[in-house]
Amino acid sequence: MKLRFSRKTLGIPYAVFLLFFVIIPMLVIVFYAFTDQNMHLSFGNFVAFFSDGTKLSTMVYSIVIAIVTTAITLLIAYPVAYILARSKLKKKHVLLLLFITPMWINFILRVNAIRELLSAIQLLGEANYFNTVLGMVYDFLPFMILPLYTTMLKIDGTLYEASADLGGNAFTAFFRVTLPLSTPGILSGITMVFLPSMTNYVVSDMLGNSKVTIIGKFIETYFGTDWHMGSMIALILLIIVMVSTLLSGGFRAEENVRGTSL
Repeated sequence: MKLRFSRKTLGIPYAVFLLFFVIIPMLVIVFYAFTDQNMHLSFGNFVAFFSDGTKLSTMVYSIVIAIVTTAITLLIAYPVAYILARSKLKKKHVLLLLFITPMWINFILRVNAIRELLSAIQLLGEANYFNTVLGMVYDFLPFMILPLYTTMLKIDGTLYEASADLGGNAFTAFFRVTLPLSTPGILSGITMVFLPSMTNYVVSDMLGNSKVTIIGKFIETYFGTDWHMGSMIALILLIIVMVSTLLSGGFRAEENVRGTSL
């Protein structure tokens, strides 16, 4: 008997993975979020979250830290990616590798390295929020550079020639060609940096001497004592993540970056 494989057949392992590792865990989170200690339907966790000033302020701090981290990362990564993508150096892939190499090192080791550096210059116990943002920028910088670099690398070089033929200078070429066509890379990088920055409590704990609490730390703490409140916080954070991804265009199909829409 000859076996025939279709696309649906090849998709079965993926569907099974989604069922057991995405859908079922999400249903468990929703169940605990809207039940009380007696497993009865309740909206008490939802009300308790939005009536607790500590939880709301922690959420706001987390969003602010994520925004600042994303902005600084973008300001650093964009010129780096632009130079690497437009450079005619034969060894530019080696330069790119230098920025990617930290990703191959254990995350905890990288944070410990920054911690030792801050301790050496006596900043570890004072500028806690500065340390947290610094550590996150260092850890997530490659995730901003890579999508920007790959997007800029796809931009058709003849567009720059056309811009020069039409009398455009370097600034015109950047604002009329590079910036609009690199938008997919910008949005992808923002998504990859902003979302984990809100929940990466390891950096805030190690570099902020546990004085900086972000929403990810709250989730970890509550899941050790109260799964119901922990699930509600995780669910609210998930909604924020989905909304931010929707606003940044993360659910849209990637457009052609070769300039056909200009």
